[in-house]
Amino acid sequence: MAHRRFSTLRRIPRPVWVLGCVSMLMDISSEIVHSLLPMFLVSTLGASVAAIGLIEGIAEATAPIVKIFSGSLSDYLGNRKWLAVAGYALGAASKPFFAVAASAQLVLAARFADRIGKGIRGAPRDALVADIVPPAYRGAAFGLRQSLDTVGAFTGPLIAAGLMFLWAGDYRRIFWIAVIPGALAVLLLALGVKEPEHAPASRGINPIRRESLRRLSGAYWRVVIVGAVFTLARFSEAFLVLRAMQGGMRPALVPLVMVAMNIVYTLSAYPFGKLADTTSHMRLLVAGLGFLVCADLVLAYSGAWPALLLGVGLWGLHMGMTQGLLAVMVAHTAPPDLKGTAFGFFNLVGGLAMLVASVVAGVLWERAGPAATFYAGAGFSVLAAVLILGRGRPA
Repeated sequence: MAHRRFSTLRRIPRPVWVLGCVSMLMDISSEIVHSLLPMFLVSTLGASVAAIGLIEGIAEATAPIVKIFSGSLSDYLGNRKWLAVAGYALGAASKPFFAVAASAQLVLAARFADRIGKGIRGAPRDALVADIVPPAYRGAAFGLRQSLDTVGAFTGPLIAAGLMFLWAGDYRRIFWIAVIPGALAVLLLALGVKEPEHAPASRGINPIRRESLRRLSGAYWRVVIVGAVFTLARFSEAFLVLRAMQGGMRPALVPLVMVAMNIVYTLSAYPFGKLADTTSHMRLLVAGLGFLVCADLVLAYSGAWPALLLGVGLWGLHMGMTQGLLAVMVAHTAPPDLKGTAFGFFNLVGGLAMLVASVVAGVLWERAGPAATFYAGAGFSVLAAVLILGRGRPA
């Protein structure tokens, strides 16, 4: 069993490992900021929780909207790498603005720029992975990239927590540190990945003209609908940080909430990605929603430390089961020369769903309290599972 696991890892091309390390470095940069941002907004800038929900919703919706254009542009140009480099560069350039922000509006602008960068790089990067990896190993490859990405997602909050202790809660000084791994990510991608050859026939053709879009099959659009419903059930993870704050956790320890979630996410993403190569995709999605329901119920019940750890751990398991899987489903159902466009449309619809989910969560938190927010998340998760199962036979 172990031999087969390592055999699969050896079959994953080197550029996928490099792309995973690039994602890891940028996630370290982003999570140093994001794990502290809700506290910074509330305690330093005086923002409300509803305002945080709006900021997070707009930020998380921005990236998918941009992905539709960057993905299509990568198909049109027949080049994905340099669009991804540009996106990572914009993400790195946004970090200093968090350190100098004097208002929630400037934080929103910086988050907006950061998410535009994510949107520019996301679809070309995912399409690049799909170009590089044979179909039989796509689940493992997307799972591996997601695992490496998520190493950064828990390393960033660990660094943030350590620096909070060391520098006595100096948010702005910590935000400056986030610039370093972001810059390293840009250099690694620029120097460490070679663009694979694309068919000349796919270049210079408008991928969002009617004739091209007709080639996106019904199976692909079903994946888009499933992804949107799925996203409606999961609001921004900023609310996990707010739950820790509301439960009375010391500010320096709050980033450890994201560390706990992302450790579970990291450990589960590759095994479940590999499982997706041989198992029903729909059944895995519904199982992931089951873990999300459990996470919401635990977090609704209590914000105390033991319940919080259990809830965020279940949330991380749900993420590990589902995020790479949805990317695999898009890659399997999209034509080779329209993969960038396909990832773009998928993420656009999902981003709009995330905007709705996060804004609703923020309003519920303000008007009815944290428990109501998580109970509503559990309800949406059950509805999502029913709708997914109602789409037909599992894939």
